[in-house]
Amino acid sequence: MSVSFGLVVPAGPQKGHINQWQADLDTVVPLLDGHFESLWMTDHFFWADKPTYEAWTVVTYLATQYPQFKIAPIVLGQSYRNPALLAKMAATLQSLTQGRFIMGIGAGWKEDEYHAYGYPYPRPSIRVAQLEDTLEIMTRLWKESGKVSYAGQHYSIKEAYCEPKPNPMIPILVGGGGTKTMMLAARFADMWNMPDTPLTRYRERANILKQHCETIGRDPDGIQLSWFGRMAVHNTTAEAEALSNGKRTKANAIVGSVQEVIDQLNEFVDFGVSYFMVEILGLPQPDIARLVFEDILPNFQSRR
Repeated sequence: MSVSFGLVVPAGPQKGHINQWQADLDTVVPLLDGHFESLWMTDHFFWADKPTYEAWTVVTYLATQYPQFKIAPIVLGQSYRNPALLAKMAATLQSLTQGRFIMGIGAGWKEDEYHAYGYPYPRPSIRVAQLEDTLEIMTRLWKESGKVSYAGQHYSIKEAYCEPKPNPMIPILVGGGGTKTMMLAARFADMWNMPDTPLTRYRERANILKQHCETIGRDPDGIQLSWFGRMAVHNTTAEAEALSNGKRTKANAIVGSVQEVIDQLNEFVDFGVSYFMVEILGLPQPDIARLVFEDILPNFQSRR
């Protein structure tokens, strides 16, 4: 089984260092060649008062600035953008990037930014139902010819065009571990993602996805399993955890010494995970870059 890696870029610049975000990317990106195939951006409006960039703007920036990589959000909150407009935006970006876009999308969850930016925050079952409408609208606009109509429970379109059609078709990644969300992944997704999760829980949820696929008669091998989270590597576990001020441990991230990180990644790969979207804490510090690009990633080249 081949293994792919995507780099999750930081949510924004450090306070007081507005230009450092781009400078750090320009330092890191040359190191990615041969190891990473894609660049990803999270979709949030703020984390307290930390500077935070808007995801779609960043994704389009990455697409033009680094044309050697695929680009994607990890993942868009369906509530934040009209589904039909989002489908059109994605089709346009897919055309202009010659097929380098991946549509990562989920139900949305961060309640404080919903209220702060004036979005309704319905209960989880409604947000998942909205996600279903969004996926229906996107896939119909991308695949059906001529005028497209769809009357969903929450979102609808009437005689809408989406031209040009995305070519190649845009891969869909559905993120989330809820049972209903995972049924949507079984129905619509090319990739499924579970973030910030240890292998025990990941395995449990992935088995539910497999059961959903069996229920609807889909081959579960047709959905690529992926993991999104933070990677913290240093000489010792304690030093690695210190990179996030103790907020990232083996319970919610890939953390530890070089060998510990290799072992954690291999445990996921042995289960069937073939795509890792990672934010590497401490980049572009040279010592961190050396551990990641010289000591860890070459171990996975034979698995690609």
